[in-house]
Amino acid sequence: MVHFEKRHVHVQKGESAVVLDLHNSEEEQEGVHHGHSNRKIIIRPKVLSLVFLSLLACTLVLATSFSFFPSALSLSLFLGFADSLAEVDKVVVNASLCSSVPAGTICCDRSSIRSDVCIMKGDVRTQSKSSSVLLYASKDTTEDISHGSDHQVNRKEELQHEKIKPYTRKWEASVMNTIDQLDLISKKQDSGIHHHCDVKHDVPAVFFSTGGYTGNVYHEFNDGLLPLFITSQHLNKKVVFVILEYHDWWISKYASILDHLSEYPPIDFTGDNRTHCFPEAIVGLKIHDELTVDSSLMDANVSVRNFRDILDRAYRPRITDIIEEEKQEAQLLKENSASPLSTDPQEVRNEKDDNGLKKPKLVIVSRNGSRAITNEDSLVKMAEEIGFFVEVLRPKPDTELAKIYRSLNSSDVMIGVHGAAMTHFLFMKPGSVFIQVVPLGTNWAAETYYGEPAKKLGLRYIGYEILPKESSLYDEYDSSDPVLRDPESINIKGWEFTKKIYLDRQKVKLNLERFRKRLVRSYNYSIIKRNLAVHHRS
Repeated sequence: MVHFEKRHVHVQKGESAVVLDLHNSEEEQEGVHHGHSNRKIIIRPKVLSLVFLSLLACTLVLATSFSFFPSALSLSLFLGFADSLAEVDKVVVNASLCSSVPAGTICCDRSSIRSDVCIMKGDVRTQSKSSSVLLYASKDTTEDISHGSDHQVNRKEELQHEKIKPYTRKWEASVMNTIDQLDLISKKQDSGIHHHCDVKHDVPAVFFSTGGYTGNVYHEFNDGLLPLFITSQHLNKKVVFVILEYHDWWISKYASILDHLSEYPPIDFTGDNRTHCFPEAIVGLKIHDELTVDSSLMDANVSVRNFRDILDRAYRPRITDIIEEEKQEAQLLKENSASPLSTDPQEVRNEKDDNGLKKPKLVIVSRNGSRAITNEDSLVKMAEEIGFFVEVLRPKPDTELAKIYRSLNSSDVMIGVHGAAMTHFLFMKPGSVFIQVVPLGTNWAAETYYGEPAKKLGLRYIGYEILPKESSLYDEYDSSDPVLRDPESINIKGWEFTKKIYLDRQKVKLNLERFRKRLVRSYNYSIIKRNLAVHHRS
């Protein structure tokens, strides 16, 4: 589950555009508008937007200095629209305070409302027992260094003292209170303290935490892996990852990805009491927006597709092994079977049509419990009748990611109900179709956390907003109740209401006649796309 409650920003009705070229007039054709206006919103961002962003940036600087916003909720209400967080961060990151850091100094960029990032250059040494990272300045380094607000009085010992929690949800106080803090201290080289290196590294370090919401696949990618890629990719794998709140299971789960981001084994900061020495350290991770990489903020226009390329290289060897294992199992089954009806497994699964051509593949990411599709079997039958080869994917917490990647990377269309598992759209090839079923009360979150990022990856995104009659809540509340008629009025009451009503208690029974239109369009699009690909190859 995505923790979107802390940034409860509402897009005004009629402003969201969740449809693309393969379905851009679906609702108009049906005559169904869910209470949304049909008017077209024309946004003119010229002078007024520039003035607004300038005032906003100034206000945010003051807000950061005086801790004006105690929670992300008040911050997001102040911003007043969904894209403000990303736009302000883009302005700030483009004017990074630490683009050039002299040797022997610490530079901290705290201007982002998503995360703090500090850079230390010179003689950098870990001191895990005191949760510190020390920087020893050379004798000729000036002592007139700007001290951090937490600088301790003994200036003969400390030139600068910064505190940082290296996690990318700075705006969410509740989770940041659980993150371990690091003290970054610069000292004179002749400070009298005996210091040495147990392990000397000749490449930079990146310090970050795998605490917080780690354990949820959305947060693992959004708050961890993507920011890690953004922060470290320019180092071309010549980097050591130093991890706070280190989890063995996290390392095992993402080892294949980490191997493509760094040539060196990661370090457990708390569990390794040795003094590790580095020529440079980046403490904290940069983050751009939800599940994406902003190419305008990256060297060489690196984008989220480059991150996806890493996923492809990371999982490809294991997928090859899985395919070989399946072939061996199928061969053993065939040899040991007494039935003459044994056939090729792919023929049994009916992956090909009557002409022997491979059918477009549809993957349904299934849920149990809350937000499950109660008529999933009927959905599968309908999709098969349209012409799809259907695979129902039921990922578990311990499901091997390479297997999920294999399923989605080979798919033409993916269907899933809004929730953390929709993070797996990152496993789909650009140009594929992603249909997100949007339960009542989740419109803004579904679009912000998965719809928009999917478009940025190059997917054809369809947001299927269910009608009240398609929700299990329709059987619990009167048809005129705000829970059904005006979910926004319920969400604004607070996260506990959203979670209790719309996330934990709601299931979906799709109107198959209505949903069929999306599937037919997706099928036709997939066939056309495949034919074009064959034409280009020939």
